[in-house]
Order: sequence, then structure tokens, then C-alpha cells
Amino acid sequence: HVQLVESGGGSVQAGGSLRLSCAASGYRSETNCMGWFRQAPGKEREGVAGLDSDSSARYLASVRGRFTISKDNEKKILYLQMNNLKPEDTGVYYCSIDGRYMKDIQPEDVPRFAYRGQGTQVTVSS
Repeated sequence: HVQLVESGGGSVQAGGSLRLSCAASGYRSETNCMGWFRQAPGKEREGVAGLDSDSSARYLASVRGRFTISKDNEKKILYLQMNNLKPEDTGVYYCSIDGRYMKDIQPEDVPRFAYRGQGTQVTVSS
């Protein structure tokens, strides 16, 4: 079965950086869609970044230019490099994967992917 395990969260001051990692196992195809979404207390899940089956990246407007999503197919690890973090980036970050072949996904699609990890907390203080 598909298993996703996130790591790399923590507490930083505004302007700092974190790199989240997601170790994935149990899926067969390298053309899966993968992505990150977050959830802050009392708020809806929010797609942050996604990679479609052709590895094209899409970002939430508020993180574009600050966050970078990437993956290592050989190691089956998904990354989210987060720079210039802001307090509004605080939340639990989840990685997610979907086995369907999809192109031109949007960040809002990511929370609806079939599988997700347990999440890692990111806290940004001002």
C-alpha cells in the first residue's frame, strides 16, 4: 500500500527557510501526480504546490517565487524548499500522491489526491 512520511518541519522566524521531505513507497508509476498542501488551525486545506504527471509544477500564488517543489524519482522523495517564510505560512504540511495520469493540475487539486501522509508542523513567528 502507498505510504508517505513527511519530515523537516519546525519553528523558524519570518524570513527563514525550511526544506520538507516526503519519503514515498508502495506506488509503481513515476507518472503519479504529487504535491503539498497545508492546513492552519480553523482553516480549510490549501494546496501549496503540485507536480503533474509530466512533472510540470504549479504553485499557490502566495508562495510562488518563495517555494520550490521537486522530486527524486530514484529515491522516491518529494521535497518542498520554503524560503522567506512568513507567519501566514504556518500550518501542518502534508504531502500527497495520486496514481492517475493528469496534466496541468492546479494547487487546489492537491488536497483531493488519493493518498496523503501524516503531516509535519511548520510554525513561522514574526
